[in-house]
This record gives sequence, C-alpha cells and structure tokens, in this order.
Amino acid sequence: MGGGFSAPEPPGPALIIVAKQTNCKNRRMTDPSPGHCVAIIGGATAGAEIAHRLANRGVTVAVFEQNSRPYGKIEDGLPRWHEKLRQKEYGTIREKLSHPLVHFIPATKIGRDVAFDELVNDWGFASVILANGAWQDRPLPIDGAGSYLGKGLVYQNPFVIAFNHAEDPDFSGERFDVHDGSIVVGGGLASIDVAKIITLTCTQRALAERGIALSTTELEVKGIPKTLAAHDLSWEDLGLAGCTIYYRRREEDMPLVSIPDDASSERIEKVKKSRRTLLNKASEKFKLKVEPLAAPDGLLEEGGQLVGLRFRRTQIENGRVKTTDETFERRGPVVISSIGSIPDPIEGIEMKGELFNFMDWTYGRLAPYPTVFSVGNVVTGKGNIVASRKHASAVSQDAVEVFLGVSDDPDATVALEPPGAEVAERVADELAAGPANDAEARQALLKRIAQRQSAVDYPGDFAAWIASVGGPC
Repeated sequence: MGGGFSAPEPPGPALIIVAKQTNCKNRRMTDPSPGHCVAIIGGATAGAEIAHRLANRGVTVAVFEQNSRPYGKIEDGLPRWHEKLRQKEYGTIREKLSHPLVHFIPATKIGRDVAFDELVNDWGFASVILANGAWQDRPLPIDGAGSYLGKGLVYQNPFVIAFNHAEDPDFSGERFDVHDGSIVVGGGLASIDVAKIITLTCTQRALAERGIALSTTELEVKGIPKTLAAHDLSWEDLGLAGCTIYYRRREEDMPLVSIPDDASSERIEKVKKSRRTLLNKASEKFKLKVEPLAAPDGLLEEGGQLVGLRFRRTQIENGRVKTTDETFERRGPVVISSIGSIPDPIEGIEMKGELFNFMDWTYGRLAPYPTVFSVGNVVTGKGNIVASRKHASAVSQDAVEVFLGVSDDPDATVALEPPGAEVAERVADELAAGPANDAEARQALLKRIAQRQSAVDYPGDFAAWIASVGGPC
C-alpha cells in the first residue's frame, strides 16, 4: 500500500509517565561473585532494567537484541505523540545498557541467529532471561482471514510501527494508507491507540485541505473538538465518518483499568465505572466510537478484497461471552485487527496455546530449562507499555488517563515501577547460592560474545554503536 502517514511538525506538549526507580544498592543478601555471567534476550524496558540491576551486583551481562536499536515497544509500539515519554525512556534504556559489565549484542535474534538450546546449555551462562516481548499479532479468529492480509486486512503491530516510522526514509517495513471509516476489532488501550491514529490522521488531513497545518501530536494534546472549535469548525464540517472499535464484551469490561484479584463487589463496580469514564473521555476527545457486544463472525469479500465483516451479537453471562443468533454487517475500507500481541515462538521452547509453557508464571520458569527466567510482555502476552511495566500489577485510572491523553491535568505525571526488579533479585539470589564460572570458562564466554558482536559489526562500544545506527523514530 502507499504511504498514507504524513510527517508531523515539531511536537507540542506531551504526556509524561515517570518510572519510579528503586535503589539498586539496597541488596537483600550476598551479591553474586564477579564470575557469574547472565544472558538477557531483549534489550528494551524489561531487559535493560534487569541488565542494570544485575550488573550493579557484579554480574557480567550479555544482552541479545534482535534489532539494531534496543528500544522495543517504546519505539515501535508507543504512538509517536508520546514524544516526551519516548525520549525519556530512550535515555533510560541507553543509560542502563551503558554499564561497563553489560555487553550489548545487536541484530541477533535467538532462534534464528543463535539457537536457544545452544545459548542456554553450551555458551556457559549461569542463567538466561527472556525479555523479548510480544511482537506477533494474535490472528483474527475467522476462517480464511489470513488470505486477506494486505488485501483489506491489517494487523495492529505493523500498523503502529508504520505510523511511528512514517517520516523515516530508510524505513524498510510495510507502509499503510490511513482510511476514514476503518473497522477496528479489539478492545483495550492498544485498540484505542489504533483508533486514535485513524481519527487524528484523517482530521489532520482534512484540516490540511483547508490550509490548516497541524501535527498529529498537537491534535492529540488539544483534542479534536477543541482544535476544530479554534478554527470555527465542527466535526460535521469535516465530513468524516471516524473510526469504530468492535468489542465482544461490554464497555465496562474493557481492560483499561485492572481489577485486583481480591477486589470486593464495591471495588469491582468502581473499576467498571472508571473504565466507562475513561472510554467516554477518549471517545469525545478523539471522535472514536465503540460498538460493544459484537464478535467478528464472517468475512465480506468483493473482488478478492476484504470489504468488511459480519459480526455476531454477544451477551455476558457470569462473566463469560455467549453468542446469540443475531448478526449484522459492517463495511469499511480496511479492517484492523487489534486483539492482542503474543510472543514469537522460539524453537526449543514448548508452547501452551499462544504463550510459552511456563511452569511458574511469576518468574517465567520453563521446566526443561531450570536456569531460565522470563519477564514482561513475553510472560503476559500484552504488548501495551502501561500494562507491561510490571506484569500482574494493577494500573491506576490516573495512569491510564495520562496514557490515553484524557487527563484533566496536562502536566500530570504518574509513577510506575519498572519491570524486572523482582526477577532480577531472584536471579541474583540464585546465582549467589551457586558456583561461578572459573577464569578460563569466563574468558571463553567473553570471546564467544565478542565473536557474535564482530559478526554484526558491533564496535564493542555501546555509545558508538547507538550513534552509528541513528536515532529512533
């Protein structure tokens, strides 16, 4: 498809989510010896946090990153209007990976360039930590849908990546046109991001046709109604249809704010009310709509192209989705599936459904590999940055309001604990209780790391490498 994303102008004020740092010097027990070496797969938010914590405890860490830059979902999943947040996170990741005991290995995908079993059993690492995220889109659950990929069907992850890299002339990924009236299937923060990309881009384009130049970032901060009012325009004046999210549950079921496991009935109702409030604010500010109790049920095809979907009405009984006999059809220029992200399979790791077959979901342990731990999106299967900051933790309404861009306070900040702290402590404690590599084994491992770095032309200096590959989008 053609490149429908237009380059933004310099961004205006943006939201900030501040990651709450804990003091790495507060050690719970004896540190591991300098001879211990750990591999981390994935260098973004979770991987960088664990690498830094372990390095601060004297552990030598090798970070295997599949991309040239280690920014993960911050660069390729967090929409570009979060400019200040993105820049802050980039700096945090760079700082953590610059520790002298951290060895960065870019452009290396485990399972493709290095076998997982080989990394765990042959390289000589005392432990391997999976922090490689969830990059694969969950398939749209309609028979035959996959044959329309690129023919009216688009998935969330490449769509958001293309939006973020729209102004990068060297971007080699797929580019997409943004269409008014697009159908979005899903529900949650990521689906709202997709819908916002559509309504903001289409509004920006309609204003440009009237000689009004604004970036999507400016539109996101001010909101569509206020922006239009400032130019004596209304939404109806633009003649846009907007974007609708089709969600199989009720609006109050949309997981914008987590419900604690031990929540009382009163607490549950309060959370559901918060969800409705958040959704209403986003709908009003960004002119998006939600069609609840609608599950995708069939494909509408014309001339080899997907032109819409048949939906089946649902109802919720005892918390479960039940289908009914009622169906309806919706047509649109494109269908964007945003029903979740799952980890890329890695040869050697058994799957349980769409996720890895963990025997321990708190630390992401794998039965065949007792030295392996996991953290972040690879455990939760969630691709959203807010949800991934610390898996299994609740995210407050205030945090979500800031993330969605609907906070009443434009300068609001939210403290969220970064992921990886608990896993890092557990790994360090187990290392301290076990034997370290002897000098010969350590040197052999460092040599193997250097050989892989040389294979991808890594100069051995993290700052020099980051400068050479260019800045993130």
